[in-house]
Amino acid sequence: MAELVPFAVPIESDKTLLVWELSSGPTAEALHHSLFTAFSQFGLLYSVRVFPNAAVAHPGFYAVIKFYSARAAHRAQKACDRKQLFQKSPVKVRLGTRHKAVQHQALALNSSKCQELANYYFGFNGWSKRIIKLQELSDLEERENEDSMVPLPKQSLKFFCALEVVLPSYDCRSPGIGLVEEPMDKVEEESGKIAVEYRPSEDIVDVRCEEELHGLIQVPCSPWKQYGQEEEEYLSDFSLEEEEFRLPELD
Repeated sequence: MAELVPFAVPIESDKTLLVWELSSGPTAEALHHSLFTAFSQFGLLYSVRVFPNAAVAHPGFYAVIKFYSARAAHRAQKACDRKQLFQKSPVKVRLGTRHKAVQHQALALNSSKCQELANYYFGFNGWSKRIIKLQELSDLEERENEDSMVPLPKQSLKFFCALEVVLPSYDCRSPGIGLVEEPMDKVEEESGKIAVEYRPSEDIVDVRCEEELHGLIQVPCSPWKQYGQEEEEYLSDFSLEEEEFRLPELD
C-alpha cells in the first residue's frame, strides 16, 4: 500500500525518533552531522535536534529526529537501535509516543522545505511550478475605505497568489491558491521595506480570471512569520523531560 506524505510539518509520533545514550565526547554540532549522515540513509529528514542530557542524568546528549515518512522512521528505528553507528557504545532509538489527547493543527511547510520534499520524491526535473496570478489585496481594501469620513490607515499587507504545479511524468497538473497577510507595523519594524518579485515563466499562454479560480484548492490565510518557525512550534513536544511524552519501556 502506498504511503501518503503530505506537504506539512511532520508532527506525528510515528515519524519522530528519540535517540539517546549519545556520547558526551563530541560537540552538539558534530553529533548533529553524524546523526544526519546516519539517518538520512533511510529517508528525507525534516529536522535533527540535539540536546544535552538533564542535569540529573549522566553527561551526554539525546536527539529528536523527524522524518517526512513514517515508513522511513520505522526502518531507521529497527536498523539503528542498539547499534554503535558512529560511536564506540551503542545508541538507543525509539519511536516517539504521545498521549492521544494531545493534538496540534498541522502547519504548512515553507517554500524551501516544499521544494526539498518535491525534489526528493519527484526528482529535480520531475516537477515544475508557474504563477498564474499574483495580486496585492491590501490596496483593494484601502480603496473600499475611501468613502468613509475618516480615512483608515493601511492595517496590513495582504497578497493573493494562484499557481500551478506540474508533474510531467504523471501528466498531472495541480492548481491552487493561497492568501498571506502580515500587520504593517510588524513588517515595517523588521525590514522597513517591502519587495515583491513576479517572474512568470515564458511558456505561460493564459492568465485565469477570478471566476476560473473558484474551483481551485484553497490554502488558509497565514501570517508570514509562521514560516521559518515550524521547528520551534513543536520543539517542546518531544522533550524527554516533559510529562506528556515518554520513552517506551526497554526490554
